[in-house]
Amino acid sequence: MNQVINFCNIYGRTDDIIVVSLDSNTRYNPLDKPNLKPSILANRLKTILELFSPNNSESYWLDKSQEILTECIKLCRIYNGGYVTFDEIHNLINHENYYKEKISCLRKLFQSGNLNPEQIFDLYSSLSFFENEFTNLDQRTKSILKSEIGRITSTFVSDFHVSKIFCPNKKDINFFGFNDVIQKGKIVVLNMNIAQYKNLSKIIAAYLKLDFQSEILSQLSKKNIIYPTVFMCDEYHEYVTLSDADFFAQSRESKCINIVSTQSYSSLLNALGNESSVKVIVQNLVNKLWLRTDDIYTIESIQKQIGKEDKIKISKNISESASETNYNYFTNSLNSKKSNLSESISTITHTDFVYDTNFFTQSLPTFTCLSFISTGFSILPPCKVQLIPYFKNKENVSSKHNYKII
Repeated sequence: MNQVINFCNIYGRTDDIIVVSLDSNTRYNPLDKPNLKPSILANRLKTILELFSPNNSESYWLDKSQEILTECIKLCRIYNGGYVTFDEIHNLINHENYYKEKISCLRKLFQSGNLNPEQIFDLYSSLSFFENEFTNLDQRTKSILKSEIGRITSTFVSDFHVSKIFCPNKKDINFFGFNDVIQKGKIVVLNMNIAQYKNLSKIIAAYLKLDFQSEILSQLSKKNIIYPTVFMCDEYHEYVTLSDADFFAQSRESKCINIVSTQSYSSLLNALGNESSVKVIVQNLVNKLWLRTDDIYTIESIQKQIGKEDKIKISKNISESASETNYNYFTNSLNSKKSNLSESISTITHTDFVYDTNFFTQSLPTFTCLSFISTGFSILPPCKVQLIPYFKNKENVSSKHNYKII
């Protein structure tokens, strides 16, 4: 984070940076999206829930959670002037008295004739769901669903600072998402230690990512209004979702550059639980820099992508022959006379991977990688590259090795 601020100072972009963290003055409500349908907002929350349950093969709980969230957002928008927060959703689902209180308010709004036809329709559909379906679920099923949704909402109601930043009053919000930010060329940085705020960091990072992706792809429907953007994410395996594959495939048309880093392909596989999805995401990232790794799955994937080449294998054989050989019983050995030595050398061409396993596990020192880069028209031959960290000057880096330096 400090280095990002330093770069902004160097290039005169200090006023353009927006820091989302618990220590900043930014007030951001991820659910304040009045232009999005409740089902779309609920689907985003379901996507975030999948980050917490990567190996969950039972889709019923996630699908049902999405349905509950959809109806809660509908109700909240009606009685709260279109404004939705995580703490409102949490209270509606977990506190029966709070739910009854809000239903009483909605009844008065309906009787006063202050609801438009769309609000009346949403009110009827939500009441029908809660009164006829949700309340009829057995207690165990209902408890599991509440617990599933609570994995997101409880984070925002159990901590004062978290609630103040991400569940603010509507008048206090000063970051509304990426629509205006992209047009003005702002820099949005999420500064939240995942080791300290694991669930919160995942929720906010994933939501910011989904919000950003939605805004970028929406530019495709606007003629001649495309703003170049950059998406950067460290520890990408912590925030990867299945929707990223579609985004990476289409974002090039929206002039969006995606830069992500992960520990290994196995980390992505562990997060997504689907090898096909990992392959789709990886193949959409054209330029790749591979650092040293011991992960066999990653190494094998790299080797297959780079391909094979013809390699020459030389074998040498030396043999001895003799016409007279006697056995010496005293020394217990063979004595040869008139012996001849012969040497044969054979050359065989065989096809093998360009880089073997030892190259990735042993031949890549720190700040050195194997590059696989495109010019935009063609792929450059893979080569070993020495990387220059931001705290070193290029002039001070030794060039005694046969590396390219970037």
